[in-house]
Amino acid sequence: MKRFYEKVSTAPAEGGGFAVLLDGRPVRTPAKAPLLVPTLKLAEALAEEWRAQGGTVEPSSMPLNRLAASTVDLFPARLGDARREVVAYATTDLLCYRTPFPPDLAARQRAAWDPWLAWARAALGAALIATDGLAPVGQPKEALAALAATVEGLDPWRLMGLHAATRLAGSLVLGLAVAQGRLVPDAAFDAAFLEELYEIEAWGLTDAQARRHAALRAEFAAVARFFDLL
Repeated sequence: MKRFYEKVSTAPAEGGGFAVLLDGRPVRTPAKAPLLVPTLKLAEALAEEWRAQGGTVEPSSMPLNRLAASTVDLFPARLGDARREVVAYATTDLLCYRTPFPPDLAARQRAAWDPWLAWARAALGAALIATDGLAPVGQPKEALAALAATVEGLDPWRLMGLHAATRLAGSLVLGLAVAQGRLVPDAAFDAAFLEELYEIEAWGLTDAQARRHAALRAEFAAVARFFDLL
């Protein structure tokens, strides 16, 4: 889409929140709703993404705007669905499924993942069970209930960020660690893609993998920044 505006600004909205203005006109979401965000810091960051566009507007280079617009368009109508989708990750959480071979990969998994399962147990009251192999393991109802309670307490904006972080990582535990500022983006990527990074050490990194990894790291960084701006 060709750039159609010159000036980008922010302003408080009459009903609360903050708007991004393009030549004085408020930005709207894909569903045509006013894009109103809860903090001035987030509005200014959205505005910076609009300012950074060249002659063509590239939505793929505006991850914060995508997260904000998705929050406005999907919630509150799909709030319950989003919570259920996020909590469902705990039943097959990446951190709970290990490989016994080769031994050095198994050791890396224990070193990288056990501390986060311990954190979930201590900080969230969720004692998830880890297993070797891919056969499904039933998680304790108490652990799933504790995670569901944590997710239930999130406002729509933080829920959207958690949904994105959990989807990226394949792990609700890692997603919550990012959401709570306990895990920085690069470390989140390294934990989530530990097995792939292990294989790359043996076989090398292709150009396609390098591009994909760069995009994923950027997504993790955008989600972590989204939380910081709320």
